[in-house]
Amino acid sequence: MSNCLEQQRVSAAHVMVVGCGALGNEVLKNLVLLGVEHLVVVDFDVVEVGNLSRSVLFSKADAEAHRLKVEVVAERLKGMNPAIEIQTICGDVAYDVGLSLVRHMDVVIGCVDSRWARYCINRLCMRANVPWVDGAIEELEGTARVFMPGKNCYACNLGPEGLRDMAKRMSCTGVIHRHEQAGSVPTTSLMASVIGAVQVQEAMKLVHHEALEQGTFTSLCGKMFYYDGQHLTTKLLDFQAYDDDCAVHDCWAPIRSSELSRQSSVSDTLRQLRQTLSAKLVTIYLENDCFVDYVSERANDRRTEVMLPSHAVEAFVEADSHLSGIPLSGLYQHEYREIDVDFPYGSLTLAQLGIPSHDVLHVVADGQDYYFEMCEQ
Repeated sequence: MSNCLEQQRVSAAHVMVVGCGALGNEVLKNLVLLGVEHLVVVDFDVVEVGNLSRSVLFSKADAEAHRLKVEVVAERLKGMNPAIEIQTICGDVAYDVGLSLVRHMDVVIGCVDSRWARYCINRLCMRANVPWVDGAIEELEGTARVFMPGKNCYACNLGPEGLRDMAKRMSCTGVIHRHEQAGSVPTTSLMASVIGAVQVQEAMKLVHHEALEQGTFTSLCGKMFYYDGQHLTTKLLDFQAYDDDCAVHDCWAPIRSSELSRQSSVSDTLRQLRQTLSAKLVTIYLENDCFVDYVSERANDRRTEVMLPSHAVEAFVEADSHLSGIPLSGLYQHEYREIDVDFPYGSLTLAQLGIPSHDVLHVVADGQDYYFEMCEQ
């Protein structure tokens, strides 16, 4: 394949890698060795001792200092090639990655360990019209798949069981502990190397999309590569589904540039949108999370002000001396998913609502959908 790669195309490619564990380490290493010079890396975790046996970019000192994974990989990759531009996002792909950033990628590579994280990557990529490559490893098995807008959607491939399990999140450390208790090993560096190499190979095919369309390469889109290291077998399985009624793979287009900022207040943003669109009724939709102004205890209806995005409520409850110990199932969240002129907290900024940097706003004005790319100030 190396003879078919155009080095200038590889160097100019913009690649986002979500997840900096065993797979992410291998993928990032391979991308830099191939000459990719524009990377965005996403992860919310810190380096732990359990990562060291399968993660080439981490050291014992990193684990002892509990350094952020994104900071460590950025430092090590820069050491491999000082010319690379690398942007790090210490956060959750579900809530902290803006769509505007994704839409400027050539490909996204998922190195995550939960259905929920894959679902969120897929949602972003389908909206942004960007292909993505998924990888998964466990014990001595591994898989790789490619999802492309208009051809193959991760959400459409999830059956009822997958949908039920999707929201169950477990970090790499949690997977390791689970397998240790069962007396088995979650994965090896060898398995990460195999699947990580396949993922990067598929990503490079997507970067060379003209050659891919001409048949120079064959993509994994619509297929699943399965590798069994224990018995040294591989399979190529059909893995394609694209339901026209699936809301997850709606492509957000056209996306307009704007002077909107996440530091602006809700009131100012709505006013600016009404003027820009010459509209009377304007609504901003919070597509990835809702805003919670208060929680109340179901038993006695006593309210506690929260004023946070929904995904931050659990940590707020745990830190509150009065609410600590009450399960979330025992609380009622008062939520807002639509922000319009009746929203009672007009002085709050879009950032306080939970809208991330480099995001795209979904706006409905007088019944018409619009998508605005926010500027960063």
